[in-house]
Amino acid sequence: MKVAAQIRKKIKSIPQSEPFGYADLGIAPADFFTAAKALERLQKKGEIKKVAKGMFYKPEISTFGEMPPNYESILQNYLYEGGKRTGYVTGYALYNQLSLTTQMAFTTTIATNRNLKKINIGWLKTNSVKAYVKVTEENFQLLGILDALKDIKSIPDSSASNAIKILMPKIKNFSKKEIEGLMKYALQYPPRVRALLGAVLENIFKDKFDLGALKKSLNPSTTFKLSIKNNNLPTAQNWNIV
Repeated sequence: MKVAAQIRKKIKSIPQSEPFGYADLGIAPADFFTAAKALERLQKKGEIKKVAKGMFYKPEISTFGEMPPNYESILQNYLYEGGKRTGYVTGYALYNQLSLTTQMAFTTTIATNRNLKKINIGWLKTNSVKAYVKVTEENFQLLGILDALKDIKSIPDSSASNAIKILMPKIKNFSKKEIEGLMKYALQYPPRVRALLGAVLENIFKDKFDLGALKKSLNPSTTFKLSIKNNNLPTAQNWNIV
């Protein structure tokens, strides 16, 4: 089957408004140039529209006119690659989800190890930052908590003390394996994250976990000015947090 015919057949099976790329069309790398020309012709005919470089969708026409692409599906394309999670939403959008702020994000920040292009389609606008560790389905929620600890002084419409009050019950509900994961991943984060996590875990679990690796990773002469009230985190002083 010719490449153009193959593309038409595959696109026919893709739901309207759903984004798709070269990988979804089953195009071999050797046929990318031919495929690009075929997709360009389909764009000119209005059968498909371009979302971003290498990403397209079939426009859906309703009684109210042309419908926009499925933005949530577009975002998912940037969080996964080959069916595996490679990124997660962080920044203000995440902190809103965690109830740390009531402010809404105009731009969605994606933490990933991939080199992503910015999205600017309709209301969906993104940028990307480099994740501190390799992102997986098993660890992305833990990394989100560490991101919140990292940005605890700059979360809008919040204070560090208030953020700690909200985050501690969430951390308390993590399993033993998840807590151990938090400690391991925190070693790749800035010192203030390690200190803050150590203080939080000591406050919640007392001596249940070995916090030695976190403590040894810190310079004993470094002080972290996070403005957290002592009654919100009594163990803060043990980690040079003021």
